[in-house]
Amino acid sequence: MGKKLVMIVLSIFMVMLSFNPVLAQAKYKIGVLAKNGPVKAMKMWKATAEYLTGQIPETAFEIVPLDFDQVNPSIEKGKVDFFLVNSSMFVTAKVKYGATAIATMINSRQGKPLKAFGGVIFCNADSDKINGMDDLKGKTFMGVKKSSFGGWQMAYKELLDSGINPFKDFTKLQFGGKHDNVVYAVLNGVVDAGTVRTDTLERMAAAGEIEMEDFKIINLKKHQGFPFVCSTALYPEWPLAKVKHTSEAVAAKVTAVLKKLKAEENAAKDAKIVGWVDALDYGPVEDLQKALKVGAFK
Repeated sequence: MGKKLVMIVLSIFMVMLSFNPVLAQAKYKIGVLAKNGPVKAMKMWKATAEYLTGQIPETAFEIVPLDFDQVNPSIEKGKVDFFLVNSSMFVTAKVKYGATAIATMINSRQGKPLKAFGGVIFCNADSDKINGMDDLKGKTFMGVKKSSFGGWQMAYKELLDSGINPFKDFTKLQFGGKHDNVVYAVLNGVVDAGTVRTDTLERMAAAGEIEMEDFKIINLKKHQGFPFVCSTALYPEWPLAKVKHTSEAVAAKVTAVLKKLKAEENAAKDAKIVGWVDALDYGPVEDLQKALKVGAFK
């Protein structure tokens, strides 16, 4: 009987030794809007998942690239635990699915740390007939996507505030799919005017792809401390948010760890950000959605 008991104890001990501690890890999926495709999304954010895994004991984080059409279903059905999307898409998830922003990224744009961004409306520099918002009536216009916050919705709000209904007052409204496509469409005369998120023109100019002098900025607005040409109000940068089922305790750990991230670490460099801060106020984004009747208020 004694030998049998010893053998049982030894067997249990061996099982414990062979137990893979990875199996004990709590696994969390972070859905990321893959606006430029899944490969680029993974390249940008994989190091962030690895950083969180290394900083929070007994956890494992995984990046799940999502295209625009996959974001809402993934949040609604609980296929992800956290998600990183544009500010307008977050508000939709907040209102419809009970999501909560836990941190806001500090973006790095042309070497500038920024917690807010806007949209820029522009035309070709030699367009003598377009000098202000009213002149856009009867013209052709291009945005990035209807769901693009900086590449359409911000400009849409400015247009409405100026008495322009883009779905009635433009001779043609189309969407280029990518910010650079819109810039080239305006440059090459495919459309009369267009809109992209702030810093797009400066980024392309710095890369030698365009010249800033080739464009005229419509509805130019000056924001103190903001370094790029802009035609709209400024809104908070993309948030990292938790879905309804993710615990507050885990979310608090994630926020605390992200706030310690330094700009020189791989997680920041790969994502082209400076770091993270506590979630900013996304009320102005919600107000925009209500005014436009888009997103959660469609």
